[in-house]
Amino acid sequence: MFLLIDAKLMRSSQSLDRPYHFADLSSYSSKDRFLIRIGDLAFYFSIRLLGLTVRFEVEDYTHYEEVGRAGKLPIMAFWHEFIFLTTYWWRERGIVVLTSQSRDGEYIARFIQRLGYGAVRGSSTRGAVGAVIELARQLRGGRAVGFVVDGPKGPRRKAKMGAVLLAKKTGHPVLPFVTAAHKCWRLSNWDRLQIPKPFTRAKIIVAAPIYVPADASDAMLDTFQAQLQSALEALDQRIEAWRASL
Repeated sequence: MFLLIDAKLMRSSQSLDRPYHFADLSSYSSKDRFLIRIGDLAFYFSIRLLGLTVRFEVEDYTHYEEVGRAGKLPIMAFWHEFIFLTTYWWRERGIVVLTSQSRDGEYIARFIQRLGYGAVRGSSTRGAVGAVIELARQLRGGRAVGFVVDGPKGPRRKAKMGAVLLAKKTGHPVLPFVTAAHKCWRLSNWDRLQIPKPFTRAKIIVAAPIYVPADASDAMLDTFQAQLQSALEALDQRIEAWRASL
């Protein structure tokens, strides 16, 4: 009996740890395997090296600590355009994040795993339900999770419902935040991704946690989604005011 219980606990622990291990690439062509590994390492070293030069300041971090004092875990919510510095600053905390089911998602999963994150595969169009279920399981297993709330392809700065639904399902709060650079390059893609310039200053601002009741109706969920949108927009305004003050 004890051996059976121990075996079940071991399997459960291994399953929870799966997001922290590289996926098998055998289903990809040799060319794709090469590109995934090159992309993985290029992003990892770029984030590591640039991140080391950035001077960070943090504001309202007590909101993050407040979640822990309440015996809860944060569902981290942020815009896609800030993913570069976000990935660097929140590294090595065991946060489990959602990555897309694509070749691009594969190298993203690998470089964030190198930075101490877990990666669950899914997106708003493929594997969404299974991904949310897995994120809920990770929260129950004691891991914080992260949501790019306007990803993977936009619309830019429009919060989707995923983080709110996860908060309803688990009882853990959504924690909006921003991690932005003072000086950066911007890509010409859908989210205008920010790449920090070396030795720039950066600001992290954390908003108050948003709790969603387990019995929230569809109308209430829409209200909480709007609250998340407003919280992130308020953070954007504070970041722009900070930039203007420098």
